[in-house]
Amino acid sequence: MTDFVISPPARAVLPVRGSDAVFPVRRIYCIGRNYADHAIEMGHDPDREPPFFFQKNADNIDCSGKFPYPPETADVHFEMEMVVALGSGGRDIAEADALAHVWGYGMGLDMTRRDLQGVAKKMGRPWEIGKAFEKSAPMSALIPATEIGHPDEGAITLSVNGVERQAGDLNQMIWKVPEQIAYLSRFYDIAAGDIIMSGTPAGVGPVERGDVLIGRVDGLGDFTTRVT
Repeated sequence: MTDFVISPPARAVLPVRGSDAVFPVRRIYCIGRNYADHAIEMGHDPDREPPFFFQKNADNIDCSGKFPYPPETADVHFEMEMVVALGSGGRDIAEADALAHVWGYGMGLDMTRRDLQGVAKKMGRPWEIGKAFEKSAPMSALIPATEIGHPDEGAITLSVNGVERQAGDLNQMIWKVPEQIAYLSRFYDIAAGDIIMSGTPAGVGPVERGDVLIGRVDGLGDFTTRVT
């Protein structure tokens, strides 16, 4: 038994729909500008350039249904995404083999302190202050791929207070899920417990306290987050 000098932090986990078991989370990889219309709205060329990723921390995940408006910002944006949960990993995984490493799928919000991210971009600094803050990754329960297969098309939407703000289709991803897994495995030892947030369609925008956000992905259902 390991003798820790301090109490170890709680393990980040995601619930599994229809089960008392939970999915332990190791890392969170987030792909940037992976829908062409979102790349355009953020002022970038949607041509198929090499993908790029940033990370959130595993303990940024929150499944309470509440998103507390964070400090030191006046411009927090929602970004609705399909979540990919890996059950195994490795190095230099071939695209043809990539989906065999997927355990299941869920939904998540990449909440972003856009004003702080903007400052970081202008100064050539990392994005963590805008992306990897407390409870910045509201997520749904996961659904095993053995139940739903591997979604590669279908609507992905987000409504705010009953008004649809984001609408796209999973087939609009510039880099598909197998390509994301293969690409990441060239640079990292990806592993069981890793999460990939697979990109957001156009329509991202700010939230205010009291807003109710409902995200939906065909085949995965919906999940609700209230800004507090």
